[in-house]
Amino acid sequence: MHKGISLILLIGLLAWTYQAIQPPPPKICGSPGGPPVTATRIKLRDGRHLAYKEHGLSKEMAKHKIIFVHGFSSCRHDEVIVANLSLELVEELGVYCVSFDRPGYGESDPDPRRTLKSLALDIEELADQLRLGPKFYIIGFSMGGQSVWGCLKYIPHRLAGATLLAPVINYWWPGFPANLSTEAYYQQLPQDQWALRVAHYLPFLVYWWNTQKLFPASAVQARRPEIFSPQDIQLLPKIAYRHNHRAVVSQQGVFESLHRDMRIGFGKWEFDPLDLESPFPNNEGSVHLWMGDEDGFVPVILQRYIAKRLPWIQYHELPGAGHLFPYADGMSEAIIRALLVGQK
Repeated sequence: MHKGISLILLIGLLAWTYQAIQPPPPKICGSPGGPPVTATRIKLRDGRHLAYKEHGLSKEMAKHKIIFVHGFSSCRHDEVIVANLSLELVEELGVYCVSFDRPGYGESDPDPRRTLKSLALDIEELADQLRLGPKFYIIGFSMGGQSVWGCLKYIPHRLAGATLLAPVINYWWPGFPANLSTEAYYQQLPQDQWALRVAHYLPFLVYWWNTQKLFPASAVQARRPEIFSPQDIQLLPKIAYRHNHRAVVSQQGVFESLHRDMRIGFGKWEFDPLDLESPFPNNEGSVHLWMGDEDGFVPVILQRYIAKRLPWIQYHELPGAGHLFPYADGMSEAIIRALLVGQK
């Protein structure tokens, strides 16, 4: 009898555990009970929709076409470069930019099979459907920087230039010396170390880990004040506009947006960025990496190693800058000029 009761309890415990780690199904935009579709969208090769927003000059008038990739817990409204330029500079440089909701974010359909390669192909298809021409520029901020690495790997022939702004690092890239990646890893808050371990080694637990109440989950997802630098704190009022669309970011569910980002970003990659070769061997374009030396989200020591290992990347380190440096006065102009005008 006792064995039977124990078996029933074990089965019940396993059933509860299974239910606890399973994320709820996404609330897809435009579906019954889902959020409404308000954005302009394209239909991709597999039937998914990608929402986008245009900035700057019209495509027909622009000399330079840019695709901007937003970061973690952001969306198409968070384009931080062209949207912050003066109209005079936009016209002087002839700039058009399109930002888009990455799959699962905002009003873009989730992609349960999303990989770095599939997102690069989404970006290429976005460029083709919007008729941006054979080559375009790509800019990625924070987690969006990982998408730029994917484009450099899978569609380098489509790029006119690329910029990574404080790109998030995967500590398990094979090209990093073990002692350096370990040092950088332990610079993170303990709760983020655990969140990264779960994302890398136990990805099926990412949803549970970041929604349970027993242990502190990701400090980055919670926007804990400890991770912001003094400059970041000064810049926070400049991004107060984000409160207007914050609810839109993960309206289809946190799993297909934030948690899938963590699983892909810190999981096992299909390639090592440190093995990439220059997409512009004849200096017909340029790749830039911008980084603040007081970034509390991403360790600067790993960016320095990337710049040393890949000398074809033009590295810009900003003293006293944190993770939010693109919002600082004058930074948008400096970043865009380096990409469009400062090519060798």
